[in-house]
Amino acid sequence: MSDETKTADAPVEVPAKFKSIVEAIEQMSVVDLNDLVKLLEKKFGVSAAAPTLAVGAPTPGGVGAEEKSTFTVELTESGPNKIAVIKIVKEVLALGLKEAKDIVDGAPKVLKEGLKKAEAEELQKKIQEAGGKVTLK
Repeated sequence: MSDETKTADAPVEVPAKFKSIVEAIEQMSVVDLNDLVKLLEKKFGVSAAAPTLAVGAPTPGGVGAEEKSTFTVELTESGPNKIAVIKIVKEVLALGLKEAKDIVDGAPKVLKEGLKKAEAEELQKKIQEAGGKVTLK
C-alpha cells in the first residue's frame, strides 16, 4: 500500500473551531458549494484553481495540447494615459494609489495570476480601454 493510499483512506480530523463550518459545508449541494467558492474568491481576491507547473510544459506523452485554463495578466506598458491605467490597477487589485502607481511605473509587471480566461480577458479589456498594453500568458 502506497503512502498516497494510506492518506486518502485515513479519516480527516477536524479541529473543534472548524467543526460547525465543515458540518454546514457537508450539507450543501454541489451548486451551493460552487457559489460559495466563487464568493470566497471574489471576497478575498484568491483563486481555488490549482497552480500550474510551468507555462508551455509538454503534455504527457506529447499527444495534443490542452487548452489553457488559467492565465497570467501582465501589464507591458502604461501607454499615453497612465493615470487611467493606474486607476484601473488600483481598483482591480484593491491597492492604494501609491502601490498601483508603483506597479504601473514598473511595467512590465504581472498583475494577476491564475485567472480564468474570461476574467483575464475582462481585465485586459479594461486596461486596454484605459490606454495600457497587456499580455496574457
